[in-house]
Amino acid sequence: MQTIASRHNPIIRSFRDLADRPDPEGARLLLDGAHLVREALSAGFAFEHVCVAASHLGRGGEEATLADAIERSGAGVAVVPDQVFAVISPVRTPSGIVAIALPRHPQPTLDEIVRGPSAMLLVAVDVQDPGNVGALLRVAEAAGASGVVLAGDSANPFSWKALRGSMGSGLRLPVVRADSALGTIDLLRAHQVRSLAAVARGGRAPEDAAPIGRIAIVVGGEGPGLSAELIARCDDRVTIPMAPPVESLNVTVAAAILLYATRRQGNTI
Repeated sequence: MQTIASRHNPIIRSFRDLADRPDPEGARLLLDGAHLVREALSAGFAFEHVCVAASHLGRGGEEATLADAIERSGAGVAVVPDQVFAVISPVRTPSGIVAIALPRHPQPTLDEIVRGPSAMLLVAVDVQDPGNVGALLRVAEAAGASGVVLAGDSANPFSWKALRGSMGSGLRLPVVRADSALGTIDLLRAHQVRSLAAVARGGRAPEDAAPIGRIAIVVGGEGPGLSAELIARCDDRVTIPMAPPVESLNVTVAAAILLYATRRQGNTI
């Protein structure tokens, strides 16, 4: 393993640049922490750079084990003094290992993600908080969704914050970004995928709104939710019953309830 002592080293700068400007296509992913790095290694990702804090390497813990395994795979691993590692890691409390991971295959296109024979999709519109985006990916994978579409003004699902929030689901689940939410609904219809818009009131109960077949749950972002135009474009509406005075749920909680209700109707991949 090489040692990097200067915070001005090009490898150090590459981590900082990717933290500030995440790859919009998901071709290069900044992973912070042993859990995400281990998940990427298990999923067969390649590694552009890996850095481990000197103090963690000396402890012989999971970070050291991962560094050895990655180095044996042929990727370069650098040992970095703790004060330099603090510059690399994007989190307030550095975890001890960071990596720039490279997926073996490109992310799917929007057309590819909606035309699967047994699609159960989550479409999230204007979800701007990367932590919520990551949690949505986690929920979608847990519920057995076949993919997630982040539409409109949604946070980048390939940012380090979203990947960290997904706890590894963002490395496995097919995810695609779409500029137009309305265009996404039109494409769903073209591929015979039924779209269900999550609305605060006036929709059908979750257990009644998800017939067996190719289906997409459409949820809106923090605050305003889905636009009236987008709701009208969807095939149906679904409302989660809530006891007063509660009027809304966090988008991740709502998505989880609706995805599992859909799954109970037999919509599994």
